[in-house]
Amino acid sequence: MTHLLCFGLGFSATKLAADLASCGWTISATATTPDGAARIAALGYRAHLYDGTTRPHDLVEAIGAATHAVVSAPPGPNGDPVLAQLRESIAGSPTLGVVAYLSTIGVYGDHRGAWIDETAPLNARSARSVRRVEAEAAWSELAQGAGKTAIAFRIAGIYGPGRSALDTVSEGTARRLIKPGQVFNRIHRDDIASMVAAAMMGRPSYAAYNVCDDEPAPPQDVIAYAAELLGMPVPPDVPFETADVSEMTASFYSENKRTSNARAKADLGWRPKYPTYREGLGAIAAENRGSDPTNT
Repeated sequence: MTHLLCFGLGFSATKLAADLASCGWTISATATTPDGAARIAALGYRAHLYDGTTRPHDLVEAIGAATHAVVSAPPGPNGDPVLAQLRESIAGSPTLGVVAYLSTIGVYGDHRGAWIDETAPLNARSARSVRRVEAEAAWSELAQGAGKTAIAFRIAGIYGPGRSALDTVSEGTARRLIKPGQVFNRIHRDDIASMVAAAMMGRPSYAAYNVCDDEPAPPQDVIAYAAELLGMPVPPDVPFETADVSEMTASFYSENKRTSNARAKADLGWRPKYPTYREGLGAIAAENRGSDPTNT
């Protein structure tokens, strides 16, 4: 029996769990609060409380029964919260064979708009991306020492239902920040789930895959398209140099690259359901209207 243990059940992992549960997989997941555990239980999954400071006995037992794990909990200043207490349990699990680590394309840092693939050097610049590089290495080290498979999924900007440019435009908070030459890759939540599932059900040849769409695009174009779908005015242009932006936004715009997903296509047979932001936003807009996205 295939048993997925999710360390954290956020936006992307929730979709992955639902897809695999529909294929007959057993699902367990951790939460840091009782309310989070109750949400997991309400989905019909086995819930475990874990905050990175103790080794709950029920979670150790789940690790001993799981066949696959996905780690979506972000690393903190003290490293990966899962490895903090559970390294030995994971390494010693007789059934756990594959660990999917949800990372970020931020590990590559800035490449001045050039196309890159998984062979590009890891030049993480922000503290959060440096932690991801360290966490990837820690999971790889554990896997090699324990005879398991650890796969890093380096994810681009995530969007999906309830979390996209459609929401910021409709709420009146969207801005068209203009920085000439700036592009970003994106990825729909459903395409993240399908790639990770393809790796778990197949025979992956690599330790890292880029999880991104086919078309890195200027962020202002995405906002304009969302406004068009909603029939709303396009927000005015705001020069990035003079814009009042958060530290997080500034760090995103300090990195510019075009990220390739060719490895996942060739090795996993994966294809994104939403190859560009246009298909992804169009499907979300259609769902919001309660219509079939094929009729948009």
